Amino acid sequence: MTYKITFLGHATWSLDIDGHTVLIDPFFNGNTLTEVSPDDVEADFIIVSHGHGDHVGDTVAIAKRTGAKVISNFEIGNWLMNTHGLENVHQQHLGGGFQHEFGHVKLTIAHHGSGLPDGSYGGSPAGLIITAASGKSAYFLCDTALFKDMELYAGPDVALVPIGDNFTMGPDDAVEAVKLIKPETAIPCHYNTWPLIEHDGAAWADRVTSETDAKGLELKPGDSFTLED
Repeated sequence: MTYKITFLGHATWSLDIDGHTVLIDPFFNGNTLTEVSPDDVEADFIIVSHGHGDHVGDTVAIAKRTGAKVISNFEIGNWLMNTHGLENVHQQHLGGGFQHEFGHVKLTIAHHGSGLPDGSYGGSPAGLIITAASGKSAYFLCDTALFKDMELYAGPDVALVPIGDNFTMGPDDAVEAVKLIKPETAIPCHYNTWPLIEHDGAAWADRVTSETDAKGLELKPGDSFTLED
């Protein structure tokens, strides 16, 4: 059983879960932290956490080229189908989970906006808890602010935590989030893409290791982390 998580810069991830390729928030054009082109990636599934352009990203082009099934909230799903002509779309919503071919996906609360690139209503933003058949789980916090109910989602094997500040939690709040979530490992994301959100990911990972019960780990774009059985 495999559960490999590869960081592609900003808040874009590629997952290999038991042979299925899952892209999360596939933002390539405009992502200063990656040289990966949307024409180069493969996907069986794409998950969109919310409507902002740096998360919807290149979803439409990749889905049309690969035939990947797109998983999103109801409103984004409608936008993808009605505005962009996608047909292979699975809609979920906050608190709801579904057993997909690669694993179980639950949409969690996330506190921030979700307007779509053309100004359309993007519904409620979400975090993602993705659990493989092995039982290994990853909690992608996406762009959220800190909120105490994160403790309801405590216990994942790994948490992928935004630290960039300004648009998301900053480093201090992100450490507090790790204390609430209690993962075994915490990995930073959504930082250093632009000067406005420049932060030291390695320093934050060291803080996690020293100030919480989790292990902090910085991934450079292109690096991977594997959840071991």
